[in-house]
Amino acid sequence: MQNRVDVLLGLQWGDEGKGKIVDVLTPEYDVIARFQGGPNAGHTLEFNGIKHVLHTIPSGIFHGDKENVVGNGVVIDPIILAKEIKALEDMGVDVNARLLLSRKAHLILPTHCVLDGASEAEKGKMKIGSTLKGIGPTYMDKTGRNGLRVGDLFEEDFAERYEALKNKHLKILSQYNFEFDIKEKEKTWMKSADRLRALTVIDSEHYINAKVKAGKRVLAEGAQGSLLDIDFGSYPYVTSSNTVSAGACTGLGVAPRRLGEVIGIFKAYCTRVGSGPFPTELHDEAGEALRKAGNEFGATTGRPRRCGWIDLPALKYAVMINGVTQLNMTKADVLAGFDNIKVCTAYELDGEVIDHLPYDAVTERLKPVYETLPGWKTDLTGMHSEAEFPEALNNYIAYLEAALETPITIVSLGPDRTQTIVRKAVAAS
Repeated sequence: MQNRVDVLLGLQWGDEGKGKIVDVLTPEYDVIARFQGGPNAGHTLEFNGIKHVLHTIPSGIFHGDKENVVGNGVVIDPIILAKEIKALEDMGVDVNARLLLSRKAHLILPTHCVLDGASEAEKGKMKIGSTLKGIGPTYMDKTGRNGLRVGDLFEEDFAERYEALKNKHLKILSQYNFEFDIKEKEKTWMKSADRLRALTVIDSEHYINAKVKAGKRVLAEGAQGSLLDIDFGSYPYVTSSNTVSAGACTGLGVAPRRLGEVIGIFKAYCTRVGSGPFPTELHDEAGEALRKAGNEFGATTGRPRRCGWIDLPALKYAVMINGVTQLNMTKADVLAGFDNIKVCTAYELDGEVIDHLPYDAVTERLKPVYETLPGWKTDLTGMHSEAEFPEALNNYIAYLEAALETPITIVSLGPDRTQTIVRKAVAAS
């Protein structure tokens, strides 16, 4: 039987710690492949006392014997990717030997970023909290069949294709009262595009399937989180791509029957960046304590994250739509300062108790129903095995496993790759 493609993704509103877990699991795989999203992602890895933030490049890039693929479902800003490559090369990472780009991945133009900013400014108080990286407008051009792709960089008429799309954007921008100047950024973009031309460009769907057929292990890495999925997230406060496990099929060209383990990452509490519903959000000292202890500031934007207690109805929903087979819990160490920990088990909506996210979750009428569990006043960051866990943490894990009907195989106790406790071996594909 052929190997299958395992999928690793976030189950909340992003920032769950996917980058770190991918880095930890990479030794078990041959290929790490990003399947959606763009440079709005900020996958943070920490080892040897150094913090690294990746925006486009898969989180397996620090492992010299692994191949890292940016799939067709990803949108790429050449400027950001070129900077990312330069930072890695300055650290001695041979990016050219480890990184491959899909010909079918779409390119973010400078005017895409301007369109993003103009659209967000036009919304005023109704803004969705975009990172202003041009991702939404790029996906709009993709579905509108106007986009530029990595493969176009190698065509003789690339300059004409670029100008045609830029001029289309300029016509749209003429309808906004929004000032901009892209001349310098455009020069940098063109120079960065040359850097992309020096990379290995592939037909990623053929490449991934050939690797699977040859018995290689592939890990599909998602960005953002399941509750930001364009179809199943808290619409319209979502990202522009399918962040759920099904997105690995369309974002890499993998048939559904080729998917294996689905590894869902979640924080021991909840955070969210930008606008949108957040039923368990805390506006008190507890919320501030979570933000401070968890260093909850966006890796891409630097914006302070909204913080709150864990939300089981939302997590159950994410587990269901992704077909999650195993869970990884991050930031258990952050809860060490609390005597008691609250768990949202249901919502109250207009006097009725419900156990699922309603269609219109964008409402102040949705109130969390909590159960209180004892906390652990213990520093977890120096622990090296599950045997050292305090009883309250073991009880918290057991409680979540029972509620989510899925095993928690990894518990993260800090940002460094060494602060990772494997409770049960990851199932072989």
